[in-house]
Amino acid sequence: MALSRIAREVKTSATLAITAKAKQLKAKGVDVIGFGAGEPDFDTPENVKNAAIQAIKDGYTKYTPTSGAPALKEAICEKLLNDNHLKYTPSQVIVSAGAKQSILNIVLVLCDTGDEAIIPTPYWVSYPEMVTMSGATPVFLKTTDREHFKITKESLAKVITPRSKLLFMNSPSNPTGMVYTERELREIVGFAVEKGLYVISDEIYEKILYDDAQHFSPAAFSDECNKKVITINGFSKVYSMTGWRLGYAAGPEEIIKAATNIQDHTTSGANSITQLAGVEALKGNQDSVNKMVREFDRRRKYIVERLNKIKGISCLLPQGAFYAFPKVSDLYKRKIAGQSVMNSFDLVNLLLEKAHIAFVPGAPFGSDEHIRISYATSMENIERGINRFEKFLGG
Repeated sequence: MALSRIAREVKTSATLAITAKAKQLKAKGVDVIGFGAGEPDFDTPENVKNAAIQAIKDGYTKYTPTSGAPALKEAICEKLLNDNHLKYTPSQVIVSAGAKQSILNIVLVLCDTGDEAIIPTPYWVSYPEMVTMSGATPVFLKTTDREHFKITKESLAKVITPRSKLLFMNSPSNPTGMVYTERELREIVGFAVEKGLYVISDEIYEKILYDDAQHFSPAAFSDECNKKVITINGFSKVYSMTGWRLGYAAGPEEIIKAATNIQDHTTSGANSITQLAGVEALKGNQDSVNKMVREFDRRRKYIVERLNKIKGISCLLPQGAFYAFPKVSDLYKRKIAGQSVMNSFDLVNLLLEKAHIAFVPGAPFGSDEHIRISYATSMENIERGINRFEKFLGG
């Protein structure tokens, strides 16, 4: 069969694949403890669910404008001003079926064949695949534990070429949980803009922060940054609305208009009921968010402390999001439970099949030396899972 270039080149999502495999085992009655999915284990807040129910009762079940319901776009503008010091009008905002679609829209608007998009590693698995879809070339900028997985102005300068068009920034980060300081962001983004690059600032985890970490939106740094930075955000993580599929992009009107044209011919926009629920999420009581973050913080400290006590594993303490990203490469090139382990895929598959623990390999995130562990699961599951992990490696 002669498949298209996109169909041939785009890879399966590793996070979704491992989750699907774990679900298959569970369906067979296997007690699998899952640490794979990037979604909070908390329910959507009651006030948000009630807003959706009311929208249905009120008959708000028809198409909205492609770029989003006016009430939601106004609420987003208000949120961006109050939380991020960003002044946008509704014409500079597009609402999509998840932040993932928002990012893809922008990539398709900005990137073309022959362009290069710079992606710091480790990265969210979908970034390079989106760039591939556009016909552009992903250029990976490697970071390690030593730099706390952060790029610098100097490291960025080494990979910029005349073909460079776009830089991805994600803080707090999936998969590392690292958070850039204001000074770091100002240097990096300011330099990128000076060199003529556009910047996608993926801020989906902005409110899931720990200790003294703070979130900053680069589009607010200067007029020049405002013209070149596209801010991405959504409702999945902070409001535990993963299945509702609601995200948005904010940026220069010309870019948002072009993204709207693309969305015209794909999804036609986000679900109308979900959009009214989104209004309530932004404007309603935020206590559920604070409660969730406090619980994530408790789990974060526990899981990292336990991981660092296991021989052959080291793990930085994440400053945001809900992932640990331990370095496990010291376990490679040895036999575990009688099987050879050469990379993160081998380790993760062995743990799933033999210990019934579902982690995600680091290779699809751009770092085969690591695995990603989501602590968006109960403390009971975390304790049981790490106990199994520790016992299996010691056995």
